[in-house]
Amino acid sequence: MILTRISPNEAGQRFDKYLKKLLQNAPDSFIYKMLRKKNIVLNGKKADGKEKLCIDDEVKLFLADDTYEKFSGKSADTMDTTQYVHAYQKLEALHLIYEDDHILIVDKPSGILSQKSRAEDISINEWLIGYLLSRHAITADSLETFKPSVCNRLDRNTSGMVVCGKTLAGSQYLSRIIKDKTLEKYYYCLVSGKLRAKERVTGYLYKDISQNKVVVYQNKEDIPDLLKKDSVYIDTAFQSIRTANDITLLEVQLFTGKTHQIRAHLSALGYPIIGDVKYGDAAVNQIFARKGVHCQLLHAHKLIFPKDSEQKLFKTSGRVVECPPPTLFEKLMQ
Repeated sequence: MILTRISPNEAGQRFDKYLKKLLQNAPDSFIYKMLRKKNIVLNGKKADGKEKLCIDDEVKLFLADDTYEKFSGKSADTMDTTQYVHAYQKLEALHLIYEDDHILIVDKPSGILSQKSRAEDISINEWLIGYLLSRHAITADSLETFKPSVCNRLDRNTSGMVVCGKTLAGSQYLSRIIKDKTLEKYYYCLVSGKLRAKERVTGYLYKDISQNKVVVYQNKEDIPDLLKKDSVYIDTAFQSIRTANDITLLEVQLFTGKTHQIRAHLSALGYPIIGDVKYGDAAVNQIFARKGVHCQLLHAHKLIFPKDSEQKLFKTSGRVVECPPPTLFEKLMQ
């Protein structure tokens, strides 16, 4: 008999979804058969899988050890956490901006991935799990049914705030406010030249997957017919904050969050970000490379959480969270 107890990370999901994660190699028919025969019970009672799990619910699986190992894909021992421990040790110096029981916000330096694209990569995702394991906020066993993860992605060479769900409830909350655009996201960037402007601009973005590059069209009529069905609407606002040394600090607000949106949209408007090798000005980048600029000067600096009086679980209602840009921003403007 295998006994598991529902942790805060796992609460809030349907019982059958939990079981499908726990017994990832088992066919659905096996899981529902075990429920019908009371070989899997919830809090000592027969269940049909539609129940919503709560913290400290008790799940008993009356299965042979070899059956459990076969369908879970793991032995009854804990799963291998080596990659998470390694990532945490490698990125231990990362700066936490905010943390509560359900969510965490970390300052990602440029050059680090939000999520890995290859098996050997180290990213904020692996660091997060390693960090939570080191604080005993999660266990290796709990990773079988829920893995904390980042909920927004920044480009490798963009710095700033990455929001992470520590629990299932936290992940669901962050996913919702990102999807419904009630989480306000602001960025700082440096562009060459003196610019005094405050604008909100829209357009359409097409992503060339083969090149991992996007093209921005200001009007729908400008989009070639072959690309129209794959083009998406974008909405960006920006305003000048400060100018010095023929450089302008812009604050950008995203109303839609698409691949390379800020970088490509500003470039299409004639204000490419300094250091952006993909969408920027090569001559400008060469000048600033001699001043220590080796990536795009774009930084996610502020989040404003929606006011949500009905949401008692979280402590972020109306909260403003800020993260100063790298010191290079100020150095270039002195």
